[in-house]
Amino acid sequence: MEALNRSLRADWRLWPHDVRGSRAWMRGLERAGILTRDEAGRIDRGLAAVARRLEALPGPGGLPDEDIHTVVERMLTEEIGDLGGKLHTGRSRNDQVATDFRLWGKEAIAALRGLVAALVEALAAKARAAGADPMPGYTHLQQAQPVTASHWLLSRAWPLVRDLEHFRAVLRECDVLPLGSGAVAGCPFEVDREALASDLGFAGVSENSIDGVSDRDWAARLLFGAAMTGVHLSQLAEDLVLFSSSEFGFVRLGDGYTTGSSLMPQKRNPDVAELVRGKSGRLVGNLTRMLTVLKGLPTGYNRDLQEDKEAVFDSADTLGVVLPAIAGAVESMALDRVRIAGALRPALFATDVADHLVRRGLPFRDAHRAVGALVRAAEATGRDLDRLTLDEMRAVHPAFADDVFAVFDAAASTESRAVRGGTSAAALEAQFEALAEALEEAAAPPGPGLEGRTGHKRRMSARR
Repeated sequence: MEALNRSLRADWRLWPHDVRGSRAWMRGLERAGILTRDEAGRIDRGLAAVARRLEALPGPGGLPDEDIHTVVERMLTEEIGDLGGKLHTGRSRNDQVATDFRLWGKEAIAALRGLVAALVEALAAKARAAGADPMPGYTHLQQAQPVTASHWLLSRAWPLVRDLEHFRAVLRECDVLPLGSGAVAGCPFEVDREALASDLGFAGVSENSIDGVSDRDWAARLLFGAAMTGVHLSQLAEDLVLFSSSEFGFVRLGDGYTTGSSLMPQKRNPDVAELVRGKSGRLVGNLTRMLTVLKGLPTGYNRDLQEDKEAVFDSADTLGVVLPAIAGAVESMALDRVRIAGALRPALFATDVADHLVRRGLPFRDAHRAVGALVRAAEATGRDLDRLTLDEMRAVHPAFADDVFAVFDAAASTESRAVRGGTSAAALEAQFEALAEALEEAAAPPGPGLEGRTGHKRRMSARR
């Protein structure tokens, strides 16, 4: 039971937040008249001494305590005697751990947002450098239509902007103080929770003490955001694995982000991309782990919630390693413009040929069928689509004109798609501007949500 009960190895990293929350609680007890100024001063100095002792330790190994809260309380009592026992007045480990976890969460989310934003900026910079050079666009991993390399790179940046927006919402949800909720029923002493929130930098306080100690929704949503980011990184990594292969050869990763083979000296393995792709399973697994813990909990705090932190810590740690690595890989990679240009097949322009007929008055479905017949005729004779003669095309449909061969031009194809979100130079420039604006907004501090209002305003709103 003792081994099962211990959580110190998992929650060790919360010691700075536990000390910080304890000092705020000490000030709250002083304001409530529970502690004298002298007692509060002695406790504060004692907590400062505890922080110094904990900072000097390499880890929790050898400590006899059950969790980080008992470590801090034991050390405080060792520093200042029985007065240390007064600090726990009106406070429960239930609201204490919930507060520590949220304090850590706010810092972790802010750090992750910075790392995601850095990757978006790296992709945008690489896309800007790529210019308007055409490359094959793929659906079902088959060549579909010409796009530009910059358009492809930006397509991997936009999902990360959505991840940033999600983390911004999670940060707002995390920014709620549970301290003062007690074990389940609230604090019996006149502790000013709004002052506590201000002291600890929270935007608001929890409105229900039962929910305050048991709410881990923000943690689950953080894990969802981490898992979704992991999926997006995995998709980018898959592109880098494919496009850096000898069969494609579109990109070359920097030497610092590839490894050689222990047997085959010619190999340049895209390990950074493969490891990032593999880590996505870990991130998805952590989300499943948390949801499984939460799904069967009855009302109030339950010890199952001891399992909430390891998954969140692991996901934050994983992204903390993965995001800088993949950003560095993007910054280091070079596009092989010759290989990309050489990969453009005439079949990519089949839709452009159909559009040629549409501009000459045919319904698209009729044009689609006609071009499909041309593709089959070219395949039957072992030729590319652009090697058919005008007479052969007109034999399929008389609407073909002699300017049809002008459509077999990648730059003209990409430039023709000038709608917002398209591949023309003007559309790409608009996309760069839109991405910069979206990144700035997603990376901005979260505005106050309902949970950021004071309890008084919330109650007045409910009465109205």
